[in-house]
Amino acid sequence: IHYSSELINEAIDNKYSYILVAKNDKILGVIYIADIIKPTSIEAIKELKDMHIKVIMCTGDNEVIAKNIAKKAGVDEYLYEVRPEDKYAIIEKYKQEGLVAMVGDGINDAIALSGADVSFAIGAGSDIAYESSDLILMKNDLSDIPFMIKLSHKTMRIIKQNLFWALFYNSIFIPVAAGVFYLPFGISLNPMIGAFSMSISSIIVLS
Repeated sequence: IHYSSELINEAIDNKYSYILVAKNDKILGVIYIADIIKPTSIEAIKELKDMHIKVIMCTGDNEVIAKNIAKKAGVDEYLYEVRPEDKYAIIEKYKQEGLVAMVGDGINDAIALSGADVSFAIGAGSDIAYESSDLILMKNDLSDIPFMIKLSHKTMRIIKQNLFWALFYNSIFIPVAAGVFYLPFGISLNPMIGAFSMSISSIIVLS
């Protein structure tokens, strides 16, 4: 018993979960259980924070374990002993403040994943998590999340640029092709040149 007490204290000091192993009422040992954080997860969280995105960790684990993981991962805000329905309520709460993304992998995350504005399922997760998510991280790596956010921003920027140049170009040439300037200025556009100009418009947008 004294031996097992020392092992349990060591587990508590190091923020591990533990399981006692016994036979015939005799304690044989203690199994430590700890979550191993990928270095890429720490980098991803730092990158998200640098992008001014608030990162919150929700877990069903107890406070001691949650605090330890959050500290190692660099998460400033964490919630512990959270049930599936609580996760959904948390998503709904933060949606009132702005857009919310959710990352999860288990059956317990499915409800919250379906409620988020954008949801990511971990590739090694459950089938129901896949069905409830918008995107699946095939590499099981959180570093894909900042990449996807940056890619979406770039995509929207290109779409806006395309709209600007298309509207700018067509606002000049369509009135000319329609003959708006023929009577006052004698400016007209040959139909063949008009067809060629339309092709140039498509090239500008693609470029």
